[in-house]
Amino acid sequence: MALYFISDLHLEHQRPAMAAGFKAFVDGLTDAEALYILGDFFEVWMGDDYNDPFVDGVKATLRDAVERGIAVYLMHGNRDFLLGEAFCADIGANMVAEGSVIHHGDESAVILHGDSLCTQDVEYMKIRQMFRSPQWQADFLGKSLEERIAFARHVRSESQSGQQMKSAEIMDVTPIEVDKALDEAGVTRMIHGHTHRPDVHHWQHQGEARERIVLGDWDDTQGWMIRWEKDSAPQLSKFSF
Repeated sequence: MALYFISDLHLEHQRPAMAAGFKAFVDGLTDAEALYILGDFFEVWMGDDYNDPFVDGVKATLRDAVERGIAVYLMHGNRDFLLGEAFCADIGANMVAEGSVIHHGDESAVILHGDSLCTQDVEYMKIRQMFRSPQWQADFLGKSLEERIAFARHVRSESQSGQQMKSAEIMDVTPIEVDKALDEAGVTRMIHGHTHRPDVHHWQHQGEARERIVLGDWDDTQGWMIRWEKDSAPQLSKFSF
């Protein structure tokens, strides 16, 4: 049995082909022990009280996976940090915390969404701290759904404009933060998404071989996944729907 990892689907109503591709991907998981979704599953999430036919369809896909015996784990991303326990309970999934260590056979890895590693983007890190504050989230979820949706549209517009002004280096991970996270986790392998730069990085840190596997983002025709068989190294691959 294998573990599967995906990230950065950014599912939204305007992209039905991607949702269909996600369903096809899940339906094809015949050897999966668990599926880890490492953040930005949705383009935006306004709270677990939001629901419509599109969301119902995504939930049905995940619920079917759980009913087939696949453990489903969700991690907050920078777009869907308001996903909560109610959403998970509705599909039989579990939230997994940023920085969790996954063990599979004799191998292990720390998993993250990845935005916490991008510390050179000082402006974003300040916003991230605010959005992750329990007080801010409680205040925000206390607003009407219409107010939340309007706020999300504004933030998304500002974010897109701001990204055009930032260098690629600022928006990528900070190497020293990667090593710090590995040290804190006590492992030599990391799996994350967020940067939309799929790759497998190898380097040496204080004489120790280390590995960072970066998931790519999905589009309407293809996605990225990591398949991890027991006692083997995780394998990153791109696939078409």
